[in-house]
Amino acid sequence: MAQEIVVFHSALGLRPAVRAFADQLRAAGHTVHTPDCFDGDVFDDLEEGVRKRDTLGIPELMRRAQAAVANVPSKVVLAGFSMGTGAAEFLAATRPGARAAILIHGAFAPAEFGIEAWPGVPAQVHYAENDPLVEVDQILAFEAMVRAAGTSVEVYSYDGGGHLFEDAGWKGHDPAAAQLMLERILAFLGRL
Repeated sequence: MAQEIVVFHSALGLRPAVRAFADQLRAAGHTVHTPDCFDGDVFDDLEEGVRKRDTLGIPELMRRAQAAVANVPSKVVLAGFSMGTGAAEFLAATRPGARAAILIHGAFAPAEFGIEAWPGVPAQVHYAENDPLVEVDQILAFEAMVRAAGTSVEVYSYDGGGHLFEDAGWKGHDPAAAQLMLERILAFLGRL
């Protein structure tokens, strides 16, 4: 079944890799939105992207994420890369009708957002095993809350590549891990 999907970018901005990922989902028959929360700014240096994130501030980024889905049907899959996992996870937990959350390069303990119980939205998490930017304890807390809600959650770690391993223009790119992740995401979407 075709899904409506919103994909939030990382702190590097709406890079070609995010657009390429969205195109792969579209090729599988899904409708995909890729909001730009960074005013068109794209970075090749993570520190510059983090400065942009910090200049905007998390409350403003969440406001932009909410605005990005305002005119999207409520039955939507929310996905995010790295920084974008925060928006995807928050909206999946707070926006009625969310179909699923796909969190790529980490997750947050829902308590970080003031979420005390997961709403029963299925989830999938993907991250590189040796990624120094991923806090595995946060992923475990997320997984525990989703499981406590009696909802399915799939967590996949990849032993190849680094942070943003699906981004062909990034130093930690791992084509095999990126392909496997895409296959797992497409299978997940097909089961919704």
